[in-house]
Amino acid sequence: MTEKQESSIENGAANKTISVIRERIDSIDNQILLLLKERLLCAKDIGRLKNQNKRAKWDPLRERQIFERLKAMNNNDFPEPPLISIFREIITTCRLSQKTVTVGYLGPEATFSHLAGVKYFGQSARFAPQETIEDIFHDVEHGRITYGIVPVENSIEGSVTSTLDSFVKYRVKICGEVNLAIKHNLVNFSGAMEDIKMVVSHSQPLAQCRQWLRKNLPDVPTQTVFSTGVAAQMAQKDHTLGAIASSLAIKTYELQVV
Repeated sequence: MTEKQESSIENGAANKTISVIRERIDSIDNQILLLLKERLLCAKDIGRLKNQNKRAKWDPLRERQIFERLKAMNNNDFPEPPLISIFREIITTCRLSQKTVTVGYLGPEATFSHLAGVKYFGQSARFAPQETIEDIFHDVEHGRITYGIVPVENSIEGSVTSTLDSFVKYRVKICGEVNLAIKHNLVNFSGAMEDIKMVVSHSQPLAQCRQWLRKNLPDVPTQTVFSTGVAAQMAQKDHTLGAIASSLAIKTYELQVV
């Protein structure tokens, strides 16, 4: 037998093994889909029972217990962050089958509040951008939106005073919390720092990045706007502006990282 023939046999055996494993993966995917359908039906049954007993659809304590059980059972065999992300989408989708919820956040699209909302509620929720933090509280209190996502504090600048003031002013309840690692991006249309004549963003990111801005853009003025999303929108339209914004804003508004 020649070396070429041996290589051909080995490749054939490898391809057969890959084919077998892929068939197993397909079978597992089919089982997952069937179980997801079954879980959705169970969630709908729970929703009907809660309606009969006039109980709230969302039980944050129950969801936290599920996550803790899954993390303990997983024992770090499957990477934990994607595991939690996957099950958050599953849980949210099942919960929304009982009743669709609307989540208000400081808009426009792609702000850090928006990212926090997606992290907590999943992609299946309906998200409603608001112009100010106080608008979120107002609409929750008056039943126009089901939940609101608001920033409370950050590790550098401390408490967000407009949020704390609104907690005193409006009759709302805290239902849960989410920790979001903030990564600021200086973005503009071209991706060139020399094109930036002014940097715009929400007051919090500007304060958090002030030392970097002083060092790298000492002669460039800054301007405070309602949110990082508004800043990204402005940079999309005015190519002389740089914006401090989220990673989601880069894709949403087709901007470049400086």
